[in-house]
Amino acid sequence: MKKIYLSLLYLLFSCTLLMAQSTKPISVDFKQATIDEVAADLQAKTGLHFYYDAAQFDSLRVTLQLADKPLATILTLAFANTNYHFAISNEHDVFLTRERQLQPQLAAGFYNKATTANGGAAAVAITDYTADIAEKKVTEATTENKLYEVGIKTNNIKGGSVTLAGYIRDIKTGEAVIGASVMIAGSKNGIATNQFGYYSIVLPRGRNIINIKALGMSDTHRQVVMYSNGSLNIDVREQVTTLKEVKVSADKVANVRSVELGATRLDIKSIKQVPAVFGEADVLRIVLTLPGVTSVGEATTGFNVRGGAADQNLILLNESTVYNPAHFFGFFSAFNPDIVKDIELYKSSIPENYGGRLSSVLQVTDREGNKKKFTGSAGIGLLTSRLNVEGPIDKDKTSFIFGGRTTYSDWLLHLLPDAYKHSSASFYDLNLGISHQIDEKNNLYFTGYMSHDAFKLNSDTTYSYSNKNAAIKWKHTYSNKLFSLISTGVDDYQYSVSSDANPVDGYKLNFDIRQIYLKTDFTYYLSRKHTLDFGLSSLLYHVEGGNYTPEGSGSLVVPQMLEPEHALESALYLGDKFDVTNRLSFTAGIRYSLYNYLGPHTVYDYAPGQPKTENTLIDSTAYGKGKNIKTYGGPEIRLSGRYNFTDDFSVKAGYNTLRQYIHLLSNTTAISPTDVYKLSDPNIKPQYGDQVSLGLYKNFKSNTIETSVEVYYKRLRDYLDYKSGAVLVMNPHIETDVLNTQGKAYGIEFLIRKNVGKLNGWTSYTYSRTFLRQDDPNAGELINEGNYYPANYDKPHNFNFTGNYRFTHRYSMSLNLVYSTGRPITLPIAKYEYAGAERVYYSDRNEYRIPDYFRSDFSINIEGNHRVHQLTHNSWTIGVYNLTGRKNAYSTYFTSSGGTINGYQLSIFATAIPFINYNIRF
Repeated sequence: MKKIYLSLLYLLFSCTLLMAQSTKPISVDFKQATIDEVAADLQAKTGLHFYYDAAQFDSLRVTLQLADKPLATILTLAFANTNYHFAISNEHDVFLTRERQLQPQLAAGFYNKATTANGGAAAVAITDYTADIAEKKVTEATTENKLYEVGIKTNNIKGGSVTLAGYIRDIKTGEAVIGASVMIAGSKNGIATNQFGYYSIVLPRGRNIINIKALGMSDTHRQVVMYSNGSLNIDVREQVTTLKEVKVSADKVANVRSVELGATRLDIKSIKQVPAVFGEADVLRIVLTLPGVTSVGEATTGFNVRGGAADQNLILLNESTVYNPAHFFGFFSAFNPDIVKDIELYKSSIPENYGGRLSSVLQVTDREGNKKKFTGSAGIGLLTSRLNVEGPIDKDKTSFIFGGRTTYSDWLLHLLPDAYKHSSASFYDLNLGISHQIDEKNNLYFTGYMSHDAFKLNSDTTYSYSNKNAAIKWKHTYSNKLFSLISTGVDDYQYSVSSDANPVDGYKLNFDIRQIYLKTDFTYYLSRKHTLDFGLSSLLYHVEGGNYTPEGSGSLVVPQMLEPEHALESALYLGDKFDVTNRLSFTAGIRYSLYNYLGPHTVYDYAPGQPKTENTLIDSTAYGKGKNIKTYGGPEIRLSGRYNFTDDFSVKAGYNTLRQYIHLLSNTTAISPTDVYKLSDPNIKPQYGDQVSLGLYKNFKSNTIETSVEVYYKRLRDYLDYKSGAVLVMNPHIETDVLNTQGKAYGIEFLIRKNVGKLNGWTSYTYSRTFLRQDDPNAGELINEGNYYPANYDKPHNFNFTGNYRFTHRYSMSLNLVYSTGRPITLPIAKYEYAGAERVYYSDRNEYRIPDYFRSDFSINIEGNHRVHQLTHNSWTIGVYNLTGRKNAYSTYFTSSGGTINGYQLSIFATAIPFINYNIRF
């Protein structure tokens, strides 16, 4: 009872003190005073805290002279005949509002239901309730000059740390800002926003200043007082600088401070500055200018990363797999530049949540759509046109974005020499994205993509292929420290070859890859030093390896269909980003992948210890639907570390292992419509690779110039090459025509990048080698007598320069230079007679090379005026692709005529190609 009396006495004393403060007579003398001046004066004289939104009071001016009056009287007279109100709470607070009157006291009897005999239970219930409300309450921070209070307010701020979380968004469109740096002023502690613009950072209680920096956005900060855990959403603005201004920030050192090696992120603004064929910005052309990334030749968007084959890259569009990222003979990428937000390429330090490929992960992220207003863009060029529309369905909650492209290229093909006059080509692609915010803790996302290509080159054979992707993602925030992303979708890639010119032998050969996936990803901000990522995924494959059917009612072609293949690839992963000190950080992760090859399917058995040929085939086993035929799996390790010697100089090291269960079988070096995809089975093992890398990163001139040097060494195991004379299409015994090889790749990469100023861009140089070896005598054939030979995509020297110079806000110039060593080929070097017939003798595999590749591109960009309030914004892009008109080899081939073997080189762009594009935004 004594404690209760003391508590009541303290409560009575506190209320009396508050009453005294609010009723204490004071004198004021205001002459056209602003709300800030009024509040500052009253706060100093009463000791109470004033809270208000300055933007709502910007037109109020107070003229008032009073002596010895209570605060309530002064505020009543100050706000007389206006729509402004005040409320005085019993917690030292005064709330000033516009239009709405606040009631700061709780209703009578509010605590009655929670009261107990000793008051203890009530105290716990009230604490739980207020703590829950504080964490659920989300503050919108839009200005730098305001002090934001987060959490449950107390008279005395306790010690210790709390968690602040929220979203960084573009104030103009409401879209998430990816990769924004959120740091505590005066500290090295910070974090980067994820793909949804979400951040979670541990702060000391009390007053803090948060610095926010993002690519393409103006640097900003927010002032916060942290009482307990809470949420703060921050809006940022697009950066607009004058031509003479070079904005320097000592904190823009993401390339130095990040732990990942071989990771590059580019936004769409950087992508659109680089000249591309026919004037349309191309995502994959930009990827090819980065160090360590090469292409096998002209007019292909298949790419090779650090000695890997084209199929060893995982290409993701909004987390959906795209198997063929090319349009129109490879001249255009499959990604609409007006929809794309940014790209991320991982050549090393591949995150634990990605797997299934040996070389790289390319993540292409589309924009969510403008949540504020309806906008759009359109473009028309010599070969393509595009239209994009976006806007809110429910303002600030639901948005959509839709884009489409198509081509009308036949007129150009008809102008080419007779060899191409009867050719035709067409493509289209469609993108749709819908983003919906259910509440502050739940978001839904839908993305869909569809594309189709069809072409023929002066023949009756038509090639076609299409991509179809659909995905649904649900993001749920459990607390400031934990959130999850659950996604599911369907990916489908179909391609075919057909001919119906001769009705008797008209045919269609088609292939199909379809996969259904489910992924759950969790991120837990354990503490200031630890961030955990964990989750699991499952991917179900269905592969149609080839169906050969008659085309037309008069065709006499005998149908042939290979058995479809099925497999289930699952994975479980855990990763930790550990900041040991401000200078030393590590990421460590493990991913365990499990692969099950499933029925129904027939598996062929071969004599043990003998080469796999049709002559050594001894039996076959038929498995029923869903039957587990073969299981592969194992751990995949991801390790990387970074040490900062200074704020602008660091060293990084990394090691990772990966497994790949799907193979691309092709006798060409680029992705083509006649490729064969094959799943690992009892006769074909999965591919395995590991890589070790080391990098030095140094910035100059106040971090306006970035430089890096990276070296790597990679080992490959069970990569498939093919036997001489192999039949890859419609082969039911494909394992008899392929060989398991071992490989090694190594190289050094240099990058210099200038991000700001009139002149900006980057230069990269890569020296790399890739060798394969097949030395298993039981395989039945030794390539190059079991010695190492260059892979088809081995190109030792690669140099790229991409530069942009802006004369004024309206006029800019771009230049692109590309040089690389020619890729390897196998040549016929002699003829000989055997068994009464003349035969050709070939060199060792890939002993020779085609001519080196060189290309220069130039463009001028002309923008309309930059008035903010106008109906449309227009721009022109004019330039020349292959400025020097060099005849770079697209392919080489040999024919025998009159007893002589002749070699030929096919060049697609054998001359300079001018282009012009007109773009409009509305």
